Amino acid sequence: MAAYKSPDFNERASAARAAKQSALEKLRNKPAIDPAIVAERQAARAIKDAAAAERRAARQAAIEEARLAKVAAAEAAELAARVAATPPPSRSEAELQAARDARYAARKARKR
Repeated sequence: MAAYKSPDFNERASAARAAKQSALEKLRNKPAIDPAIVAERQAARAIKDAAAAERRAARQAAIEEARLAKVAAAEAAELAARVAATPPPSRSEAELQAARDARYAARKARKR
C-alpha cells in the first residue's frame, strides 16, 4: 500500500483552475431564462409586495387607532380626576341649619 502524498502548490492551483473552468462551463451551457417565466415571476412578486404593503398599512392603522384610544382614555381619566377633585358646591346657612336640625331630631328619636 502506497503512502499518502500531499499535493504540492502547483497541483492544488491546477485543481482550483480546473474547478473554476468547470463551473464557468456549466454557467455558459445553462439555457437563458424564458421571458414568460420572468414576467410570471415579476407579476407574482408584485402581488406579494402589494399584499405585504396592505398588511403593513393595516398594522400601522391598528397601531394608530390604539394610540388614539389610549390618548382618549388618558383624557377621559384626566377629566374624571378633575371632576372628582372639584369641591362639592357650598351649601347655604339655611341648608346647614336644616341638616343639623335633622340630625338632632334623629338622635332624639333614637333615644326614645
